Amino acid sequence: MVSASNKHDRWMGLALAEARAALATGDVPIGAVVLGPDGEVLGAGRNRREELGDPTAHAEVVAIRQAAEQLRERARVGRGLDDGWRLSDCTLVVTLEPCAMCAGAIVLARIPRVVFGAWDEKAGAAGSVFDILRERRLNHWVEVYPGVREEESAVLLRDFFADHRTSL
Repeated sequence: MVSASNKHDRWMGLALAEARAALATGDVPIGAVVLGPDGEVLGAGRNRREELGDPTAHAEVVAIRQAAEQLRERARVGRGLDDGWRLSDCTLVVTLEPCAMCAGAIVLARIPRVVFGAWDEKAGAAGSVFDILRERRLNHWVEVYPGVREEESAVLLRDFFADHRTSL
C-alpha cells in the first residue's frame, strides 16, 4: 500500500513539471493537477496569465476547468463520477498555497482535498494569511496537506523572481 505522503510527493512531481512549463511563457512558475479518486490526472494547469493576458488564468483555475471538462465529457458518455462539474472525491495538488480567488474556486468546485508545496505568506488563503478552505461559515470544507516538497516549490519561485528582478 502506498502511503499518503508518498502519493502526495509523486503527485507534487506532476505539479512541479507544470510549474516549470510556465517558465517558457514568462509566467510565474506555479503548477497544479486535479486527480480523480483513483489517482488519475483529470486536469493539469500552470499559470498562464502572461501567456493569455487573463488575470484568472492561475494554475489551479486552469486545472479545475480542465478536470470539470473531463468529467462533463465522461457524464455525457455515461461514465461520470458525479453531475459533470462537482469535483467531489478529487484532490488538487498545487506548488504554492492557493490565493483567495483559487481557494474560492476550490470550495465552489467541492474539491475535498488540497495538497500544496510552498506557503504564500503574502496572499495565501489556506492557512497563512486567510483560511478560506476551512472557513466554517462556508458550505464546504477542505482537508489541507501543506508543505509537500516545499523547498523545491519555493526555490522555483525564488529563482524566478530573482531572475525577473535582475532583468528589469
